[in-house]
Amino acid sequence: MQSQAVKLLEGDKVYLRPIGLDDTELYFRMLFHPETRRLTGTKKHFTKEQIRQYIEGKTHDSSTVLLLIALCETDEVIGDIALQDIDATNRNANIRIAIDGSGHQGKGYGSEALHLMLDYGFGILNLHRIELNVFDYNGRAKHVYEKLGFKQEGVQREALFYDHKYHDSIMMSILEDEYRRMRNIR
Repeated sequence: MQSQAVKLLEGDKVYLRPIGLDDTELYFRMLFHPETRRLTGTKKHFTKEQIRQYIEGKTHDSSTVLLLIALCETDEVIGDIALQDIDATNRNANIRIAIDGSGHQGKGYGSEALHLMLDYGFGILNLHRIELNVFDYNGRAKHVYEKLGFKQEGVQREALFYDHKYHDSIMMSILEDEYRRMRNIR
């Protein structure tokens, strides 16, 4: 638990805060939760030193906004979210999210974190299009993305080999005007 956490973006249940080198151990442990690895298709093994270098690199990377998701009530970090591959010329980016699988999924935390990051992407970074990929076996996430206004654009057939099988990767996106209409933002 962190005292006086910096809250970059704050909702009712969760807030998003910057990641720092002091989060290396926490981030390292999060990357090895089996269900989180499965849902995100993570296969690579990481060392703590690689995680420390990754975090340090992200602090200097203007094409990525990487934030930790924490509960407002307890400051417990329950996941991470990132806008990445930010292209200021074409005003688009990719978004990804991971919620720790230990009892934090299905409670609306991910939806709220996504709303906060989409508001930031469209309202602060002036993005026009935000895209993501979700694997075919993650129906719950696909449903959440659709509720948020993401539209399916296509399918990369059998793009991921995980747990002895091939899985499709579903490409989805949302445009700024679609998001603003859904949120009644003028």
